[in-house]
Amino acid sequence: MDSSDEEGEEYLFKVVIIGDSAVGKSNLLSRYARDEFNLHSKSTIGVEFQTQTLEIDGKEVKAQIWDTAGQERFRAVTSAYYRGAFGALVVYDISRRTTFDSIPRWLDELKTHSDTTVARMLVGNKCDLGDIRAVTVEEGKSLAEAEGLFFMETSALDSTNVKQAFEIVIREIYNNISRKVLNSDSFKEEVSVNRVSLVSNGGPDGSKQKQGYSCCSR
Repeated sequence: MDSSDEEGEEYLFKVVIIGDSAVGKSNLLSRYARDEFNLHSKSTIGVEFQTQTLEIDGKEVKAQIWDTAGQERFRAVTSAYYRGAFGALVVYDISRRTTFDSIPRWLDELKTHSDTTVARMLVGNKCDLGDIRAVTVEEGKSLAEAEGLFFMETSALDSTNVKQAFEIVIREIYNNISRKVLNSDSFKEEVSVNRVSLVSNGGPDGSKQKQGYSCCSR
């Protein structure tokens, strides 16, 4: 691919949001994707995802962000949900200690079922509930450091750090891929074998192409 091809490159990465029920996963997604918050939101039913676009290094990077669809209530989050994920937000509620204690289980599940090296962010949500905090910032930081995660406290209610949390993960995914020498022919062959589409998206001369990353072994 020559330099003129690169101008039209577009990357699509899957990001999953995991964590116990009612930690605010759906509201984090709706706040980031639509700048909406529903105080009375109910458990998600059915698969839900939103697609957000960033420009990084002059390239269009799309993140397809998946919500767990309420399956976590039944401990039934399946391997299909994780498959092809390049990034994950692992969420707990700072006012509910049990949700923090569940994080190692979620990390184990992610490691077991994901088929890529995943950019991971530990998210302490509902930081607006500081007056009933059950998990300290220091505890969150310590767990993140021990597990090699990014860490951030957020509030889907008042928007604190929501955009930053998602975009740090998306940028880290892009950086991880870039470190694989994305423009090398051998890496592109490896990626295409692993169900990553390389789709023509240009004029008659084929000068522009679009790369969509949905799954690859890394």
